[in-house]
Amino acid sequence: MTFERLLTELLPPKLAWRATRSMRERRELARFRDFYHQFTSPGALCFDVGANLGARTRAFLSLGCQVVAVEPQSSCIRALERQFGGDSRVTIVKAALGRAVGTATLHVSPDHVLSSLSEGFVETTTRSGRFAASRWEKNETVELRTLDSLIGEHGLPDFIKIDVEGFESEVLAGLTTPVPALCFEWTPELPENALSCIERLSDLGQYEYNLSWGESLKFSRPAWRDAESMKVVIHEFAGESLMFGDIYARLG
Repeated sequence: MTFERLLTELLPPKLAWRATRSMRERRELARFRDFYHQFTSPGALCFDVGANLGARTRAFLSLGCQVVAVEPQSSCIRALERQFGGDSRVTIVKAALGRAVGTATLHVSPDHVLSSLSEGFVETTTRSGRFAASRWEKNETVELRTLDSLIGEHGLPDFIKIDVEGFESEVLAGLTTPVPALCFEWTPELPENALSCIERLSDLGQYEYNLSWGESLKFSRPAWRDAESMKVVIHEFAGESLMFGDIYARLG
């Protein structure tokens, strides 16, 4: 019998649920910490772009980092403020990032992790069947900033996490300074988005790449690959609607 199962039998239902949820959250945090420590160290600065409810922000904090958490979605901002509003290590930025400063339309889904500034993401993932049951029936007008503007305000980050549902290439278009390491989400139905990210990074520096499938927090190969090799992978899986991942880049 597992310890979690034992808790459900010994404790009242509400207490058991809280205890088991806490255990799951601690395990998840440990997974994040074990993976991201290779890109950070105590005192490092991390940008969490598309912070959502703050899972990566918590992981970076557990590693002793300073975090700039960027999120445009009103409901998620409220959750971030409840968790981190009094933490001097976290700066919460209520905005989206793009290639230029301005405003943009956020297509809001009841499933907050799917809200996106990319109409192409909404249309393509619906058509492919990946998110055929999802809806984006609300819009929010959000402030648009750039990575360059954040760097000017907070300094050069050691690591950037970008997870913005198909808008990743637009975020990187607003970066003109190479950073040591970053990752961006890869949706195979949108190969041009990932290819544009690779092209942008190639303009900035000599990056090498690796891929982590889904939420595995494991690299698909022990050896990092160059830009051309990573493009081959993107082309190979173009249109795949059952898999997704994060592409990691570091200055070689």
